[in-house]
Amino acid sequence: MIDWINSDDIAPYIYMRKENLFEMPGSYLKDCDWFKKKPIYKNPLRMDEVAFGDQILNLETKAFQKASLQMPRWVFYDCAIIPGFVCGFAQKTKTLSESFCRDVGVNTDLEWTPLSLFIIIPTIRQGEWVAHNLCSANSLVSDKDKKYALGFLSKAFGLWYANVEVLCGITQWQSPAIRLHSHYGPFEILTAYTPIHTIARTLTYRSRLNFNYWQSFFDSKNAPITTNYQYSGITIDPKNDESLKSLQRQIEEEKKKVFYLKSHEIRTQDLDAPLKIYHI
Repeated sequence: MIDWINSDDIAPYIYMRKENLFEMPGSYLKDCDWFKKKPIYKNPLRMDEVAFGDQILNLETKAFQKASLQMPRWVFYDCAIIPGFVCGFAQKTKTLSESFCRDVGVNTDLEWTPLSLFIIIPTIRQGEWVAHNLCSANSLVSDKDKKYALGFLSKAFGLWYANVEVLCGITQWQSPAIRLHSHYGPFEILTAYTPIHTIARTLTYRSRLNFNYWQSFFDSKNAPITTNYQYSGITIDPKNDESLKSLQRQIEEEKKKVFYLKSHEIRTQDLDAPLKIYHI
């Protein structure tokens, strides 16, 4: 496992109203033993905890401002805090390096500073959640201040803690984030081209969580994935709108088959490289 996750100066945090707290966190993925520390709890409905929320939003804004996808404050409250689950990892502020504080813009009055953010929201469909937001300080700081797999483990912690069985999510085809998102379970394509989104070249996915996929993120050779994929005969070009539209039409018209991507291929290929589409 990763060394930093065992540091006394780092812990998972939960930023969640009390009414939404879980009675038996971590009871669905029982094979996962990665998260043994008691999380830091912050109540976003208390005025004294607003400064911690401000730091979360500062991190999120800086992470997404280049793509113009930063989250408005009201969306954070209305769409994440009230219905959903906000979490991540935090570090004792006094232990942060000067360069980290400068690059991220840290409030040094806080005891703990959030290093990452993951938001999930329950859907109407029983047991299914949607991943609303994921970011980490790794995208903002120098190599010496990065923490390996911080984003991946932040998402894993949230999914584990909230007992998520099925996850839907949204990412962009040529984004490095797709390499992370595809390692939580079989990666089903719900949309290949999504013009209702701000960015039409958006991929909507669904995964039934499988801990074998989590392990394979760190050791693809010794943690085999047993999913029986079969090549569909379709190969798409992720940088070509017409290719994505063609797959989208087939998704809309196909009545029986479901389309998947292989996480190993996404991780090992260039982000612009053609991708094979599979059935199970």
